[in-house]
Amino acid sequence: MSTNSSPGSTRGLWVVVGVLLAVGILVPLLVNTYDSETPTLWGFPFYYWYQFLLIPIVSVLTYIAFRISETATDRDRAARGLGPHPHKGDVGPGDHDSTGGSQR
Repeated sequence: MSTNSSPGSTRGLWVVVGVLLAVGILVPLLVNTYDSETPTLWGFPFYYWYQFLLIPIVSVLTYIAFRISETATDRDRAARGLGPHPHKGDVGPGDHDSTGGSQR
């Protein structure tokens, strides 16, 4: 098994992406951390408002992981001599729009 320890290595970035995504998966599975009715917030039991609070938190963590993965992908492509990701940038002539139709 070889290790990639070059200066442009993105292994650390990919680990950060994995950790950020794991938080959003594992925290809701830890039921004993929020299996309670108290404290209440505006009459809502802890269970409900905790779950609702997780939605924006996990959304932000997922967005951060996405941005880091874009950076890591760009670095990986550059290290392998590939150009920028083909889906990045402006849509050029002959490219397809998001509906699948041609723009010509």
